[in-house]
Amino acid sequence: MLLLYKFAAYSHTLKSKFSDPWESVADHLSAHDWVILDDFLPEAETIAARNYLKKKLAKDAFKVAGIGALHDFRVEKSVRSDEIYWLDPRRDPEVEGFFSLAEAVKAHLNRLCFLSISGSEFHFAHYPPGSFYKKHIDQFDARSNRLISMVCYINEFWEPEHGGELRLYRGDGTFKDVAPLPGRAVLFKSDRVPHEVLESKASRYSITGWLLHQPAGLGYLLG
Repeated sequence: MLLLYKFAAYSHTLKSKFSDPWESVADHLSAHDWVILDDFLPEAETIAARNYLKKKLAKDAFKVAGIGALHDFRVEKSVRSDEIYWLDPRRDPEVEGFFSLAEAVKAHLNRLCFLSISGSEFHFAHYPPGSFYKKHIDQFDARSNRLISMVCYINEFWEPEHGGELRLYRGDGTFKDVAPLPGRAVLFKSDRVPHEVLESKASRYSITGWLLHQPAGLGYLLG
């Protein structure tokens, strides 16, 4: 089951049997392990984040992404072939709009899901044409503080022929493919949802990261 919300108009579209629109989001995330929010990031903030990502790309600020945590970290281009730039709210005010929304998500999920989220970490992800990320879980034996994975797409536009869908796997082995549409956000449980990024035929841009149980800050040691 997939829940997809027009987030920009949430006061109208999220109201169902719940008096608090966020109750509907939290209820679906708790019951089905993921939720999708369309128009989560407003257009102006999406454009600002995308322009900043491109600026960092032009300055060669991105690094090749890897897999594993801490001493197990390694680059495996047969598994993932994206590149990333770790974001810092103090250093990167150009993405302040996204960070403000991420803080709101954290507060609402703590209030409604009792998750004890106390930190977060995010990076830009760039998937050049031909890149992908094979099926995996966002959790490590050496590091288990990732609670909720969060992806927000900042592409200018996206067509079906561009590929690059996020494939979310259910417990029964079936899956749902989610197109990386501009402004769309996806939230899912880091330790319960296997997922992959299908091969992208065009440059694919996102802000990707995790809502954490502290300690935070270890992401800089990861890919």
